[in-house]
Amino acid sequence: MNIGIIGIGSFLPTNRVTNVDLEKRMDTSDEWIRTRTGIEARHLADSDLTVADMATHAAKRALKSAGVSIEDIDAIVCATATAPSFPATACLVQANLGAKGAVAFDVSAACSGFIFALDTAKSLMASKGFKKTLVIGAEKMGNLIDWDDRSTAVLFGDGAGAVVLGEDEVASVDSIILGSDGTGGKYLYENDEGKIVMNGREVFKFAVRKMPDIVVEALEQAGKTIQDMDVLVPHQANRRIIEAAIERLGLAEEKVVVTIQDHANTSAASIPLALAEAVKSGKVQAGQTVVIAGFGAGLTWGASCLTWNKANITEEIRT
Repeated sequence: MNIGIIGIGSFLPTNRVTNVDLEKRMDTSDEWIRTRTGIEARHLADSDLTVADMATHAAKRALKSAGVSIEDIDAIVCATATAPSFPATACLVQANLGAKGAVAFDVSAACSGFIFALDTAKSLMASKGFKKTLVIGAEKMGNLIDWDDRSTAVLFGDGAGAVVLGEDEVASVDSIILGSDGTGGKYLYENDEGKIVMNGREVFKFAVRKMPDIVVEALEQAGKTIQDMDVLVPHQANRRIIEAAIERLGLAEEKVVVTIQDHANTSAASIPLALAEAVKSGKVQAGQTVVIAGFGAGLTWGASCLTWNKANITEEIRT
């Protein structure tokens, strides 16, 4: 079985918060945020919209995109770092969708989580003979924001993205690389009050160094080079990080998907949200080599090389 992506979906909360809105809440400005991060707005979920709710919305759209019935799903793997520790968000999604026969569980690797979940689901399909799986990245980062810390409060947003894996129809998954360095956990973590603490300088240095390396490694494992890559979908953490990676890789800007201006950093949801946007906008086309790459708390990192075989994704991916 040649395992690949057969459908994709995404979801963003309707509550869109601009930098100007944040000016009224804290000592910051639209200019300060944009020049340092590239962020112009973010979507924040209302109190009654849960991580599982957002994950379910994205999953439903991915299923419609794939033309797959929920009864066909053998496993649901959800990447999240912001949901309650139990029950697993994937189990709540399973209940919401009525996926009675599916195995459901969560993985946690922060902003790299979606790629960790992708590899886990792909491995399950290979080892257990599963035919179709749902892979979700969903976060409610607003729960962890310390509104007294403007250095982190302006960076994050909420949302969810999902893909269906099955017999390769739309995009083959040609390689996946994963990595972790626990000695860097002190640079980005959730404190005892449940709020984000970040050493921005160290995270920036790590990301700028690691992102180009994992892109090249994912391509090499797929038997390709940087010249073969048509589209890069990076984790949307900071525009400066993306720009530095582009420069080190020698890429033209038009090859890189950037959604941070409207999504901000949605952690594990970042990559599937950006990928869905790239497909919806037509930036990803049939016959292209696409690399997705992320890094996050842990420290963790991951990348995957995809071959986009045909652009038969439907309008269901729309947020």
